[in-house]
Amino acid sequence: MQSSLLADDDDDVPDAATVAAAVARRGTAGQFDELRAELTSAGQPPAPLAPLWREFFTSLGPDGWADLRARQLRVQQRVREDGATYNIYAERGEADRPWPLETLPFIVSADDWAVIEQGVQQRAKLLEMALADIYGPQTLLRDALLPPALVFAHPQYLRPAHGLWPRGDIHLHIAAFDLARTPKGGFTVLAQRLQAPSGLGYLLENRLIIGPQFHDQFAALRVQRIASTFRSLLDGLMRASPAGERSRIVLLTPGPLNETYFEQVFLARYLGVTLVEGSDLTVRGKRLYLKTLHGLERVHVLLRRVDDEFLDPLELRFDSALGVPGLLQALRAGELVMANAPGAGFLESLGLSAFWPAVARELLGEDLLLPAPTTWWCGEEAVWEAQRERLEEFIVVPTFPGTAQGPQIVSQLDEAQRTALVARIDADPAAYTLLRPQRPSETPVWADGQLWPRAAVMRVFALADGTGGWRVLPGALTRVAGRDEAMHDPLLSMQRGSASVDTWVIARGAVDATSLLPKPLSVAELQGWHRTVSSRAAENLFWLGRYTERAENCARMARVMLEALPEGSEPVLQFFDALARRHGLVPAGVPTPQQSMRLFERALVHGLGDTDDLTSVAYNLRALRGCAKALRERLSPEHWKLIHEVGDHFEHHLAAVIEEGEGHAAPPDVLGVLARATTHLAAITGAQTDRMTRDDGWRLLSVGRQIERLDVLANALALAFECGVHEADDGFAAILGIFDSIITYRAQFQARREVLPLLHLLVLDTDNPRSLAWVARTMRDRLRKLARQDPAWVAEITDSLPTPDNWSLDALTAPDPAGRHGALIEALESCSDAARELSDQIGRHLFVHVVSPERSVWV
Repeated sequence: MQSSLLADDDDDVPDAATVAAAVARRGTAGQFDELRAELTSAGQPPAPLAPLWREFFTSLGPDGWADLRARQLRVQQRVREDGATYNIYAERGEADRPWPLETLPFIVSADDWAVIEQGVQQRAKLLEMALADIYGPQTLLRDALLPPALVFAHPQYLRPAHGLWPRGDIHLHIAAFDLARTPKGGFTVLAQRLQAPSGLGYLLENRLIIGPQFHDQFAALRVQRIASTFRSLLDGLMRASPAGERSRIVLLTPGPLNETYFEQVFLARYLGVTLVEGSDLTVRGKRLYLKTLHGLERVHVLLRRVDDEFLDPLELRFDSALGVPGLLQALRAGELVMANAPGAGFLESLGLSAFWPAVARELLGEDLLLPAPTTWWCGEEAVWEAQRERLEEFIVVPTFPGTAQGPQIVSQLDEAQRTALVARIDADPAAYTLLRPQRPSETPVWADGQLWPRAAVMRVFALADGTGGWRVLPGALTRVAGRDEAMHDPLLSMQRGSASVDTWVIARGAVDATSLLPKPLSVAELQGWHRTVSSRAAENLFWLGRYTERAENCARMARVMLEALPEGSEPVLQFFDALARRHGLVPAGVPTPQQSMRLFERALVHGLGDTDDLTSVAYNLRALRGCAKALRERLSPEHWKLIHEVGDHFEHHLAAVIEEGEGHAAPPDVLGVLARATTHLAAITGAQTDRMTRDDGWRLLSVGRQIERLDVLANALALAFECGVHEADDGFAAILGIFDSIITYRAQFQARREVLPLLHLLVLDTDNPRSLAWVARTMRDRLRKLARQDPAWVAEITDSLPTPDNWSLDALTAPDPAGRHGALIEALESCSDAARELSDQIGRHLFVHVVSPERSVWV
C-alpha cells in the first residue's frame, strides 16, 4: 500500500499523516492503541489517527514520511558516536551492545500527564512516609497494615538502617515507577524502583538524540523540557547538605562492568558532578572524602547507583568491593546526604503491592490515584489455597530478589512444569507472589516503511525538591517490546531485548526554558580553578598511557623482528632472541631463531594474540580498553571509539590470517595486521596528545607513557650493544627500527653506520621524542607541574631521574679494554631501573591514600 501511495505524481503525493494511517499495522485485540487512542477490537475498522499523532505526522511535511529512513540512520549513527551502550550479562564474549533506540517518540497528552503526575507524586510521598515508619516507630507493622514476614524476611530490609535518620529527614530523593496504560485508557503501576533507580541517563540520551531529529515537531507540539526538574533535584540535595551551595556532589558507580555504566557516565556529565567508584572514597572522622592527587577533599552529597547491600562492608555485605567502609557512620552523623538513603529495596517487592491501598488510607487519608495490577502474596495460607486452582490466570513472580527463576507465565507451562511450580510454591509459599497479567498499550514503531504496534512501559521519575515536595520529571524512559516480548516479560526488560523511545510530554501551559547551566563564575573563582582528579582516575590515566605505549612497543618489536629475521645476521638474531624473551614475546622453551627459525617465528606470531599472556599485544589492547572504560567521562567519543575498536580489529584479523594459514600464518600477512594496529595506536596517541585537557591526570598519562618508553628503549639499546648488533651490517636498521627512528637517522646522517651519531640521536638528542634524553626531560617537566601540593616529593623523585642530556658522548662511545661499551650499558641499565622505581613511587604516593601527616585534607 505504501508503494502505491508514494508512486503518484509529485503534485498528488499524500502527506505523512495519510501515509502513516495507511501503512500502520493493526494492533493486538484487547490492547490500547496509542496511535489511534482507542482499544483495538477484532473485526472493527481502525479509527483515525489520534490528534497528537496526526499533528506530528502532518508537521513532517510532504517529504517527511520518505525521510524517516534517513532520520533512523542518523539516530543509529549518533548512538554509535556517543558510544551509548547497554551491557548484556547473558551473552558470551563482548558484553556491551549499542543502546537500542527507536526513531519515533512516545507521546503523552497534557491531560494524561496530569493524571500520571498526581498519581506518582502521591505514591512517592506514601513510600517516603512508609520508609520513615518502618525504620522508625513501625506502627504499620504493629497495626498489621504490612505483614512483618514480608518486611523482615526481605534480604534488602537493612537492620543497621533502623533508627538512621538521614539529614533533612528525607530517605528518598529519586523514586521510579514503571507504568503501563490499561486497555480502558487509564494507567497502572507495574513496579517501583527505589534503592538505586536506573534510567535517568538513558532518558537524557534519548532526548538529546531524538529531539534534534524532529526539531520542528518538538516545537509544534509544545513538548515540555526536563532540565528544570534536574535543577530542582540538585537544589534540593544542596539544600539538605551541610555545605549548602558549596557542596561537592559525586555519583557512585559500581564500575564499567555494570550494565548501565554508560548512562551513569552520561548523567554525571549532564549534572556536572564527579563520577566515582567506592575505591575513590574514604571515611575519616565520620566524614566522607574523595581521594585526589592532591589529598582528600570533602564530599557532602552522594548520588548512588550501588545497591544497598554493597554500600558499606563494615555493616552490610562484608565482601563488598563496591562500597566505602564507614559510610553508614557518616550518614548517622549527619555529615552526608545520600540519594537514596539505604534500606528502601524491600519496598520494591510485588508481594507488598496489595497492601498499599490500605497503607495510603492510613498515612495519607486518601485512596491511591494510580492502581496496581491484582497481586496475591502466597505467604498468606488462605490466599494460596484460594488461588492454587486458578493458577493459570497469573504470572508467578518471586517475592524476594535472588531467586533462580524469574517471572513465569503459568498458562505457557506444560503439565509437568505446572506441577513442579505448584510443588515449589507449596514448599515455600512466602517466596512467591501471583500477578495478574497486564496488557500494556501499544505505540507505533517505524520499521521498513511501516508502523508496527509494540507494547510500551514507561519508567516515570519523581525527584524530591528538598522541601518535602516532589517534582515528576516530564518525560520517561519508555521501553518498547520486540514482536512477542510482552507475552514473556510483562515489564519489558532491556536485558531481554527491549528497545527504548524518547517520551514527549505535551505542556499544558508554557514550555519551561530552564537550563542546567550553572551561575557565572567570578574572576576570583577562576584564578584558583583546577580540575579535581580522583586517585582512581589518575591511576587509570597513568595506566592508559602505559598500556598504549606498551602495546605500541610490542607491536613495533614484533614487526621489526618478523621483517628482519629471515636475513638476520648472528648478532641480530641473538639480539632479537634476547629482546623477545625479555619482553615475553615468546614463551620459555621455544628454540632460538638460530636453532629453528620457523618455530621461533610461529611462537612469536601466536604469542601476539594470546589474551592470557600479560606481555602480548592482544592482552595490552584489552587492558587499554579496560582502563578506557573506567575513564569514559574523560574521553572524547572519537578517542573511546578508537580504543574500543583497536583490540577487536587486531584479534579478529590476526585470528583470520592464522586460520587462513591453517595455524601457520605467513609473516607478510601478520605484518599487515601489525601495521593496522600500529596505525590505530598512532591515532590513539594523537587523541591523547591533542584532545585531552592538560590537567594533572593527563600529566600522569604522559608520565606513564614515558616510563614505558624509557624502560623499553634503554633496555633494548643495552641488549643491542651487549650482542654487538652495532657492528653488524644489518644492526643499525634493527636498532633504529626498535626506536622508530629510521627516517630521522637517515635524514640527518644518511647511510652512515657509526656509533657516535647513533648514540647522539637515540640517547642525547632532546629534539627526538624517541631519545632517552627527551623522554627523561619530558618526565621531569610533567612531574614538576604536579608539584602544586607536594613540591618536596616531586623534587626528590625528579632529582633521582637520570639526565642523559648531560652524559658525555665521548664516555658513552669509548669501549673498555675488553672491547665492550660497559659505561654505556651501565648507564642504560640505570635508566631502566629508574623508570621502574619511579612507577613504584608514584603508585605508593599518589594512588594509595594511607593516613600520614603530609597528606592534606580539604574541607
